[in-house]
Amino acid sequence: MRSSSGTALQIEGTGTELEEIEIRLLLEGIRLCYGYDFREYALSPLRRGLVSAMSREGVRTVSAYQDRILHDAACMQRFLNMVGVNVTGMFRDPELIRAIREDVLPLLRTYPSSRIWIAGCATGEEVYSVAIVLEEEGLLDRTSLYATDINEDMLAVARLGTYPLERMRRYEESYELAGGRRSLAGHYTVTGRSARLNRRLQSSITWAHHNLVSDGSFNDFHMILCANVLIYFRASLQERAHRLFYDSLVRGGFMALGKRESLLYCPDRDHYEQVRDGVSLYRKMRW
Repeated sequence: MRSSSGTALQIEGTGTELEEIEIRLLLEGIRLCYGYDFREYALSPLRRGLVSAMSREGVRTVSAYQDRILHDAACMQRFLNMVGVNVTGMFRDPELIRAIREDVLPLLRTYPSSRIWIAGCATGEEVYSVAIVLEEEGLLDRTSLYATDINEDMLAVARLGTYPLERMRRYEESYELAGGRRSLAGHYTVTGRSARLNRRLQSSITWAHHNLVSDGSFNDFHMILCANVLIYFRASLQERAHRLFYDSLVRGGFMALGKRESLLYCPDRDHYEQVRDGVSLYRKMRW
């Protein structure tokens, strides 16, 4: 790890028992001061984010970083930006999106209205992916999309619906693999080097702060999508999240996860059936 001046910046006590104690104290302090609970996050990715955050702040010990973060709310927000689950992309898992298009939406079409929750939405690309599929299938007007994340900065980006044009063009192939009906470019307008998603896509989306660690359910959903978030959680926290999702789904509702995620730590896994082989899409079959 290096500081901004290029000189080596080492975290003192890395890998030692002392460092483990410092990290536990930091996470407990964050929980008590800000209400964010990272104590059950998987340690390896959490430590990587912590190392990067400390490097940017120019501090050498976790204890010094704790002092700064507890006295500076802006520092806490920067910490969230580093350790939160912020990796996303449009149509990142084309097979999953295609399965939703072909296996979930035909059923939702039989309902007068439906509700979908995208949990851990980060900067919103996956939310807009679902909105595009709904629009192409004629379901956007009678579907309410709820997109939530722990990070207010990420939500602010998502609400704008504006992304670098070069990045949007890279999503075209994934869009086609996901069963896209036309060109992805038909869903956004270009201004300079930026692409703005059509306002029609945003009309059915409600963006909100929600913490999977501590917050409860807020609706009954026909589908929940939480992709590539649970892999950052320890087993006990995955179990809690799964219980929250299960309680939030209507009977017959669908749960979509990331490629590397499964029902391994789901206490109600026997109440689901896999919708399509090789795709982490499940249907809740009973209470």
